[in-house]
Amino acid sequence: MTKRLCALVSREATRVALVLLAALAACAPAGAADPLPSRNDHQAKASILSFVQAATTEGGPGFVPPEQRVAVFDNDGTLWSEQPVYFQLMFAIDEVRRMAPGRPQWKQREPFASLLRGDLRKALAGGEKAVGETLMATHAGITTAQFEQRVRAWIASARHPSTGRRYVDMVFQPMLELLAHLRANGFKTYIVSGGGIEFVRAWSEAVYGIPPEQVVGSSVRARFELRDGVPLLVRLPEIDFVNDKGGKPVGIHRHIGRRPVAAFGNSDGDLQMLQWTAAGEGRRLCVLVRHDDAAREWAYDRDSRVCRLREALEEAATRGWTVVSMARDGATVFPGQAVRTAP
Repeated sequence: MTKRLCALVSREATRVALVLLAALAACAPAGAADPLPSRNDHQAKASILSFVQAATTEGGPGFVPPEQRVAVFDNDGTLWSEQPVYFQLMFAIDEVRRMAPGRPQWKQREPFASLLRGDLRKALAGGEKAVGETLMATHAGITTAQFEQRVRAWIASARHPSTGRRYVDMVFQPMLELLAHLRANGFKTYIVSGGGIEFVRAWSEAVYGIPPEQVVGSSVRARFELRDGVPLLVRLPEIDFVNDKGGKPVGIHRHIGRRPVAAFGNSDGDLQMLQWTAAGEGRRLCVLVRHDDAAREWAYDRDSRVCRLREALEEAATRGWTVVSMARDGATVFPGQAVRTAP
């Protein structure tokens, strides 16, 4: 009986051990698995992976305590495309067309008349004033709930005029993988966008896995109202905060309260955010995405009318920041694209 019992116990112990090993193998990070498969194996990828490994190696010189693992991302041009104009402006233009039947005066008034004729160049000839009028006409005077509903409806069906893709399908696959990799290693990921905070919040969690409370952006003023006993927040035609350039570090301080250890941008509008991140103590990761792939996306940087990248690119060379080439470093750009190995 003793031998049989020992044999039984031994077999059971072996079975339990195998089950535990299988469970641990399933839960542990796969050593051979590439967490960033949509990036080619060049220096930019190595820099990112090296930073994450150092930040999570307890006792090492680059270790970052979990509560300090804050990574911030610009949105337009960093997490998704931004050509021919910012996608939020495309939303506003579609809203002008939708609202036009109830506003016949727009047929005679710029920039709305040109937008309704499809002449985007002439409509935007008015510069910031024209853009501001378009945004205020389509973004204000409604409740926050109504605005969110309109954004969600648009993002679910609207398609880019050049690619025919839904705008949410024009996110960058390498960045989606990077967000997941950072979160798997204890980082909190934030969007810090010059775009509207409520515009991005309406879909950021579904698309990026970033909840609305981790979105920092530009905003309009809002007012609390009771309508028929129902409490509402009404969006007003007044700018509250512009989260761009020097406003980005201010927005980070207001909303996050911690200096990031990693920052990702793609234009001169992100320069101050990267400077603010780099100025902290210890090892930091500052990354610029350079749009140089005319075949799979767009090629633009120094002289672009939308999101120019000149000053930040020069500072990246001086400070040793990481510059990601869309053409060279991206095995894929958008989800579902064929993999291409760069030379």
